Amino acid sequence: MENPPLNDEELVVLLDDDGTPIGSAPKATVHTDSTPLHLAFSCYLLDDEGRLLITRRSLEKQAWPGVWTNSCCGHPAPGESFEDAVQRRLQQELGTSASDLRLVLPDFAYRAVDASGIVEHERCPVFVGRIAGPLEPEPSEVAEWQWVDPDDLRTSVVATPWAFSPWLVLQAEQLHALAGAS
Repeated sequence: MENPPLNDEELVVLLDDDGTPIGSAPKATVHTDSTPLHLAFSCYLLDDEGRLLITRRSLEKQAWPGVWTNSCCGHPAPGESFEDAVQRRLQQELGTSASDLRLVLPDFAYRAVDASGIVEHERCPVFVGRIAGPLEPEPSEVAEWQWVDPDDLRTSVVATPWAFSPWLVLQAEQLHALAGAS
């Protein structure tokens, strides 16, 4: 399957307060100082040693440039399954794919404002998968990347939350609670 190119015509699914789709809009027009609620996803990749891949957002990113975050995130297109969207973005951002993709936080949602005033307002299910190929990060998406022990990441997030994306900070808390419950 050929992946669509990264471009400004990417559409995001707009949601009402209950999470029901109510339409779509170009991604380039949605992320502003009054971003409407929309559908997104986050993905964490694990390697064979159980380490998590974290990435540092490119300095070219509109929101939260240069902060450390999860392996990959994005927006499903209208009518696109989450699994297909995750695989598409993994290929576009990291030049790789995932196996054993699992939905671990189906109801994650958040709203956050970055220093420039850009708002993220997303219903953002969280997936975890195993990396299934070599990494070839796209520089316009990823400035740096690192494999980290999950406990070390949690310690870092608790000690220095300002160094990470707000969604990673919130997800790390929930993922830790989920791991403790199993």
